[in-house]
Amino acid sequence: MSFKPISDSGWLDDFLLDGIYHFRKTTATPTSLWSLLPGLGYPIPSHQMGAGRPATNTKPLLLLLLLYLLFLFCQASSSHFEALRKSSPNSAAGLCDLLLLPFGYPCTEHTVETKDGFILSVQNIPSGKNALRDTRGPPVYLQHGLFQGGDTWFINPCEQSLGYLLADNGFDVWVGNVRGTRWSKNHTSFSVHDKEFWDWSWQELAQYDLLAILSYINLKTQSKVIYVGHSQGTIMGLAAFTLPEVVELIDSAALLCPISYLNHLTARFVRRAVALHLDQMLQTMGIHQLNLRSNTGIQILDSLCGDEYIDCNNMLSSITGTNCCFNESRVEYYLEYEPHPSSTKNLRHLFQMIRKGTFAKYDYGFWGNLQHYGKLHPPSFDLKDVPDSLPLWMGYGGLDALADVTDVKRTISELRSEPQLLYLDNYGHIDFIMSTKASADVYGDLIRFLKSRVGTSSSS
Repeated sequence: MSFKPISDSGWLDDFLLDGIYHFRKTTATPTSLWSLLPGLGYPIPSHQMGAGRPATNTKPLLLLLLLYLLFLFCQASSSHFEALRKSSPNSAAGLCDLLLLPFGYPCTEHTVETKDGFILSVQNIPSGKNALRDTRGPPVYLQHGLFQGGDTWFINPCEQSLGYLLADNGFDVWVGNVRGTRWSKNHTSFSVHDKEFWDWSWQELAQYDLLAILSYINLKTQSKVIYVGHSQGTIMGLAAFTLPEVVELIDSAALLCPISYLNHLTARFVRRAVALHLDQMLQTMGIHQLNLRSNTGIQILDSLCGDEYIDCNNMLSSITGTNCCFNESRVEYYLEYEPHPSSTKNLRHLFQMIRKGTFAKYDYGFWGNLQHYGKLHPPSFDLKDVPDSLPLWMGYGGLDALADVTDVKRTISELRSEPQLLYLDNYGHIDFIMSTKASADVYGDLIRFLKSRVGTSSSS
C-alpha cells in the first residue's frame, strides 16, 4: 500500500473549493464540520455566509482530506455501531466494586501519580477468593492494550480470565489503567476537556505510566515485578525494557501478541484508516480525545465502512483478524466496559509505525524533532538494549491481523535473548485475552513460565 503525499498547487485548491461548495448544496453535510474550515485557514463557504465566493488558500492536502471525510460522513447514513452508545454499569464505581469484590476476590484501589502529572488508577488483588494463607505471592502486573482498561483481564468468566486465574494460582496481582481510560481521567493541572490532557502517545505510556506504576508496586511489595502485557501493552513494555530505570524493577515479562513493528499488518479496517490519513484528519480537525463511544467516534467508524472488503457487521475481525474462540454471545456485555478512550496523538504514533516500518519515538516533523530530540528524525527504540538477562515469554497467533507473524519474528530476531515461545496457528489477536479456550491453550503455559520465576528473583 502506498502513502504518497499530494503536492501543493493553487489550481487544486480552486478545484476542491468549487467541488466542496457544490457538494454542500446537494447533501446534508453536518454543520459542525463546516465550522472546522476556518481552523484550517479556509473561510466558510459563501452560501453558508450569504454571498461571494471566498478567496483560496494554499493548503490542498488538508482540504482534500477534509473534503473526503465530509463525503464519508455524509455517506454514513445508518450506524453499525449504535451498540457503542451502551452506558457503562455504575459509572462512578471502581474496577474492584464492579468485577472483583462481587465474585469474592479481595481487591483494593490505589492511585499513582506520574512524573508528568497524570493520576492513574491501579487495583491490587493479593490472592484468590479461597486463599487461606496471609502471605502474598510474587507480584504480577497486568498491562492492557489499546482502547482497553484493566477490566479486560476480568471480563470473561472467572475460569476463563487471566486476572482471576493468576490470583487463584497464588500471585499478587496488580492491574493498571493508563492515562485517559475510564478510571484514569485525572491530572494535577488539566481536565479531560483540555487538549493538553491528550498530548501523549504510547511513548509517554512507556516512559511515565509504566515507570510510575512499577515503582509503586516495587515500593509496596519490596519485590521485582513480573510484567504481563497484551497488544499495546507489549509495545509499551518493549519500549520501557530499553530503559535501565524500568528494567531494574522487572523480574521477567510475558507478552501476548507482541508488537514492536507493524509493517505487515493486514487488518483491512486499520489499513483503510491509514490510507485515508485518518490520524492527520482528526488532528487537523482539533479532535484530541479519541472516544469511540462518542457521537464523533461512532461517525468516524461508520465513515470507514464504505470499503466493500470491510465487513462492518463483523468489525472485530476487520480490525484484529479472525478469532477462533471468541464468545460472540457476550459482545453486549463486553460493550458495557469497553472500548475506553485513547488520544489521537497515540493513534498517529501507531500509524507512523505502520507507514514507516519503524519502532521509534513520535515523529514531530523535522523542526519538531529538532526541538524534542535534537535531531531531524525521531530516535528508534533498539531492541538490543533489552537486557539478555531479562527472561521473556511470548505468545502469538497465525490469524492475528495486527501482530503479524512476520513482524513478531522480526521482533524476536532483534532481541539478544531467546524468549520462550507459544505459537497457536488458529489464534487471533483477541483470542489471547478473550478466548473461551485460552485457559487451556494459553494461560496454562504462561502460568508455568511465571511459576518457574518464583524464588529466582531478588527483592529490591
